[in-house]
Amino acid sequence: MGGTEHLTAERHGATMVLTMNRPEAKNALSLPLLVGLYDGWMEADADDTVRSVVLTGAGGDFCAGMDLKALAGKGIAGESYRDRLKADPDLHWKAMLRHHRPRKPVIAAVEGYCVAGGTEILQGTDIRVAGEGATFGLFEVRRGLFPIGGSTVRLPRQIPRTHALEMLLTGRPYSAEEAARIGLVGHVVPTGTALAKALEIAEQINACGPLAVEAVKASVYDTAEMTEREGLAAELVRGWPIFDTADAKEGARAFAEKRPALYRRE
Repeated sequence: MGGTEHLTAERHGATMVLTMNRPEAKNALSLPLLVGLYDGWMEADADDTVRSVVLTGAGGDFCAGMDLKALAGKGIAGESYRDRLKADPDLHWKAMLRHHRPRKPVIAAVEGYCVAGGTEILQGTDIRVAGEGATFGLFEVRRGLFPIGGSTVRLPRQIPRTHALEMLLTGRPYSAEEAARIGLVGHVVPTGTALAKALEIAEQINACGPLAVEAVKASVYDTAEMTEREGLAAELVRGWPIFDTADAKEGARAFAEKRPALYRRE
């Protein structure tokens, strides 16, 4: 399993846990961290034994955004990864889930700071859990910058536009409770328990048919910009083949026999 000095990857059963591991900088994004994220997404996509991914941060924070000095390759750690960025100039956007959507469900477990680039990465995840003490926000305009990680496009599609514009234009911090109220996160749990809740949700997903789970996720995103008529037609194209799989038959048998299903991605 991959990983770098700023990103750890480990398995919890069928769940891959990616931990942004630069606590001294509140997990600000560096080249080693971005390369580790990219490699983690690619590995999860390629490994059929991975059924879900949890993204979290070490040291009580999720991610405080971009570390411009580290991204520029200042110092030994950053410099050693310059070739990766040269080989794929889009690597950082894929790492931040701007230009890549993992086929497995991604659950964010947020504690502490999840601001600027952290909130932008969050928008690329599917399910979001926050500790009560978490802080969210897009601070870029306060510094005369632009939230170029996708927020002006994605945020108004994920939460009501009035809330998206307030977050984007004021650059103010949001508590976990307010983030949940406007729909940015789905769960608020006691501080320090976000990862446990995320893993609980991951286990519920892992117990389901993986072909069905991946098809459902793909359908939700692929039809998002279609008309209802177009989306319903596309849903049938993607959904009907699932009924012909061995996993679908196993699900029906397991239900009838009152036992857990044993899915084999067939």
